[in-house]
Amino acid sequence: MTVTKAMDRVCDALDIETFIICKDEDEGKELAFKLGHELNLGKIDIVFLEYRGIGARVRLRAYLHRPGDHYLWLDKED
Repeated sequence: MTVTKAMDRVCDALDIETFIICKDEDEGKELAFKLGHELNLGKIDIVFLEYRGIGARVRLRAYLHRPGDHYLWLDKED
């Protein structure tokens, strides 16, 4: 099988880092989870969140492959 999508070559996770305008840390968390849902990332983890006055710096992690998953790049090419 020839792998044609770059996402199929990601070994583990996809991280997204951004600054979200929010009133406090709790709203920042809520908006970060909402962003992950809107981007269709499935279950995400917040690996970093720091509130700074007008918003929060946040890093989301979406695991595309977890240990033991089937990796497409290991399939033999036809």
